[in-house]
Amino acid sequence: MALALTAAENRTPLISAARPRRSLRALRPALQTPRLSIIIVNYRLWEETAQLVRELIASRYTRTGQAEVVVVDNHSPAHPLARRLRRWPGVSLRRWARNRGFAQAVNEGCRLCRGDWILLLNPDISVPPRFLDRVLALAEDLTRDEPRAGIVGFQLRNTDGSRQLSSGPFPTFAHTLLRLALPRTRRKYHFLCNRRRRRVPWVTGCCLLVRRECLEQLGGLDRDFFLYYEDVDLCQRARRDGWSVWLEPSLRVTHHRPLHLRKVPAYLRCLTRHALLTYASKHWPAWQSRALAAIVEVEARLREQRAVRGNDPHTAELFGDLRQMAANLGQGRQRTARRRLERIVRREERLHAS
Repeated sequence: MALALTAAENRTPLISAARPRRSLRALRPALQTPRLSIIIVNYRLWEETAQLVRELIASRYTRTGQAEVVVVDNHSPAHPLARRLRRWPGVSLRRWARNRGFAQAVNEGCRLCRGDWILLLNPDISVPPRFLDRVLALAEDLTRDEPRAGIVGFQLRNTDGSRQLSSGPFPTFAHTLLRLALPRTRRKYHFLCNRRRRRVPWVTGCCLLVRRECLEQLGGLDRDFFLYYEDVDLCQRARRDGWSVWLEPSLRVTHHRPLHLRKVPAYLRCLTRHALLTYASKHWPAWQSRALAAIVEVEARLREQRAVRGNDPHTAELFGDLRQMAANLGQGRQRTARRRLERIVRREERLHAS
């Protein structure tokens, strides 16, 4: 026993001397104000979110505290990865007790983060090595050369390496109706062949770099949007306030599951139609917004009747809700429509949880 105690006493000074150096290295990322904050909104995609965070924290910038990752979870079911994310260096996790929508989750991430530039990334994004190096270099260039550059989008690729469009014209009433004749991959977007950075009307929110000053001046993303079209609205408001919106094709990420390549079940159609009608109510003449609401109401009624004939009561109920939401928005009752949408979301979450 005496020998054991002596050995322990002899080791103690060495351990004590080593601890402060390790502690300071561990604290340095937390003490340094980051230059870049990455916000990821998670909803039932823990594995994809964790994989993306792993790619990001492999960068020297996250290891040294020059970049931070903020994950906001929109009331996903419990998962072991949630605890692991909290323990990873340079990563913070905020979990909500209910799903408040993408726009509010992003705004919460912005409230929690500290960087002068904010990078929004969807969980189904993959980034290449040294991606953050190039993002920070771009941020420095814009800070120096383009003081009114507020929003920047990057080049997107599909999983197979093919090009994915990421910018387009602002939607109008005629544009929305006429482009229904195009493939879904091109209804919102237009093809740009430029290899240099250029100004564009808007860029998609799945991978979006935003100057904090711009976002704060605009009051963040518009919380009236639950999911979809909040990126188009943000870019339109930014341009209206004198900020410029850019597409930087030299930076490339992979977006694995874009909306236009997925099937659109009734629940998802409720979300997308609510978003489009909300956008129309804010940016189109009143008669055009009401006309679109009437068209969506007719569409929903026809889909509801088809679901009833097909003995699909769940789908019929969803399209009945969409029909009433469209009527609410056509009457200018945005809050009523939003409450109805939130009830749909809660009902679908209970259905998936059972």
